[in-house]
Amino acid sequence: MMKRFFFASLLLLLTAVSLPAKGQIVMDRKVRFGIILEGDTIPYYRLKEVKVLESASLLTETEIRKNQKLIRNVKKMLPYAKIGKQRLDVLEKEIADLPKKQRRAAIKAAEKNLLADFSDELKDCTISQGKVLLKLIDRETGRTSYVLVDELRGKLRAGFYQAFARLFGYNLKAAYDPQNNKDDNLIERIVISVEHGRL
Repeated sequence: MMKRFFFASLLLLLTAVSLPAKGQIVMDRKVRFGIILEGDTIPYYRLKEVKVLESASLLTETEIRKNQKLIRNVKKMLPYAKIGKQRLDVLEKEIADLPKKQRRAAIKAAEKNLLADFSDELKDCTISQGKVLLKLIDRETGRTSYVLVDELRGKLRAGFYQAFARLFGYNLKAAYDPQNNKDDNLIERIVISVEHGRL
């Protein structure tokens, strides 16, 4: 009799422990953070950041048709601006603690490498593509091309490049301002659309 009572108690105990309560779903045995709200336990999960775009930041079909040339130019020049940003970041880390003479040598070597890698491809660019590239470099780095040349090569070189660029219709001092400049805003919207796979 005692054995029967013991086995029955053990069986009852095991079923009570292993079965979830009514309406309760046990998916795993991990410890989760939660918030208790009005008697209910709500699990707390950290999610990856999601960018929510305003519909105004994406291009409409009409704008896409109207700006095919600009879209093509942005799509062609955007990779160069991103590569330029990466190389600038690497260069700035390399030269941060160097003495002035070694710093100049490192900057000249980086410029030489940049010209060797991209001069053939960029020689065939149109004037409008060059203007877009200047805007995209400013967008990526947060500094105008004039400021970059001034910081890396000096005021004299920056002034020379600015004068030479003005002969061909460029302005190295023109800042990228998508909030106040209609053309820059359009470029920004195109870049957002390209980066999110909409173009």
